[in-house]
Amino acid sequence: MFDVIIAGCGPTGAVLAAELRLHGVRTLVLEKETEPESFARIVGLHMRSLELMAMRGLLERLRERGRQRPGGSYFAATDKPAPEGLDPAYAYLLGIPQPVVVQLLEDHATTRGAQVRRGATVTGIDQDDDGVTVELAGGERLRTRYLAGCDGGHSTVRKLLGVGFPGEPARNDTLMGEMAAEAVTTVADRRVNIRPAGPGVYRFIVPAEGVSDRAEPPTIEDFRRELRAIAGTDFGVHSPRWMSRFGDATRLADRYRVGRVLLAGDAAHIHPPIGGQGLNLGVQDAFNLGWKLAAQVHGWAPDTLLDTYQAERHPVAGDVLDNTRAQTEILAAGPGPEAVRRLLTRLMDFDEVNRYLTEKITATGIRYDFGPGPDLLGRRLPDIAVKQGNLYSLLHHGRGLLLDRTGHLTTGGWSDRVDHLTDPAAALDVPCVLLRPDGHVAWIGDDQHDLDQHLTRWFGSPR
Repeated sequence: MFDVIIAGCGPTGAVLAAELRLHGVRTLVLEKETEPESFARIVGLHMRSLELMAMRGLLERLRERGRQRPGGSYFAATDKPAPEGLDPAYAYLLGIPQPVVVQLLEDHATTRGAQVRRGATVTGIDQDDDGVTVELAGGERLRTRYLAGCDGGHSTVRKLLGVGFPGEPARNDTLMGEMAAEAVTTVADRRVNIRPAGPGVYRFIVPAEGVSDRAEPPTIEDFRRELRAIAGTDFGVHSPRWMSRFGDATRLADRYRVGRVLLAGDAAHIHPPIGGQGLNLGVQDAFNLGWKLAAQVHGWAPDTLLDTYQAERHPVAGDVLDNTRAQTEILAAGPGPEAVRRLLTRLMDFDEVNRYLTEKITATGIRYDFGPGPDLLGRRLPDIAVKQGNLYSLLHHGRGLLLDRTGHLTTGGWSDRVDHLTDPAAALDVPCVLLRPDGHVAWIGDDQHDLDQHLTRWFGSPR
């Protein structure tokens, strides 16, 4: 019997498996595809995802395989410079082939002891008070204490649970691909997005007419036809590296948890890829869920801890869906959207507007509702300098952290779950903070009794 079975070995499933293994949870990942993904679509890791990867010691490995682009909001393709004051260590977009991301994260999970079975398709689930029975194609049955559905937008797990997936169906298709081009010029129509992707090679994003059968991959002639229709030229495109087609369906699961079964990533939410938020949203789901599910498995989780996964992440996904809806309308054709784009471009010259939209796209503005307190409560703590180097290097093991500037506090009976660093010179504007394993500030203060109450709230009863 496994502690957790994960359906789907994409980025979300792989991160969740690694997070569970940090805490010794017996984890099996089931992936229906028999071979790792080879389709070399480039994805972008935004600032918050880069910070989370740094917290687990993964960032340098990813940076070696990716290409950095200057930070900025990328909201509605405005490409404004990043606002001032962002940490330069993370204030960029890391473009990297998705198969590389998946393989690095899968290797990270298996190195820590997760098992991955390919060619394993989930066909049925049956849960009771003690666990979940997972049925595979071919009739094999597996038993687990919990099941996580990370199996994409067409999630079998979500459908078997009967969880609603309301939203809007796809109305339009968009083509995306990287290919060589002969003479690339600026295009006035903002629906066409062209970016360099190497010597003589460009990434093209262009609307497609209507909604087609997405089971059929696009052809180079599809790109030429749509480019000629919108830009007036096909730029002599040829020799594609990769090509894909995606729709603008926007949906959010009613629930992220049904008993012992949970949903994460595209299984819980889908939206157009405007702003490059999809993979980031799923990976951040996994970082939020992993330590909570591990706590539940090991029996020290407070009664409501696992429910905070939906309470925190469902509104975040709703906000992402809304901002992609807004960007879709802003990027539409016609004099109205064009006027809005011009106004938005001017408004983003104001630092506060630029910062607000940048924080939306990069997920650095998220504040979970932990109750009344200073603005920092519920937010992620930046990678501040501490006496042992940088803060994030202390979070590699996925434990909580008490950063104590007073030297008078203790983690006491929670020391098996929470590390303690005394550093009077830490670059903080508050006395002390308690960090969750995902880097969000769970408590601020200097009173031991108050700290103990919050340790109990997030990390259960003391040992």
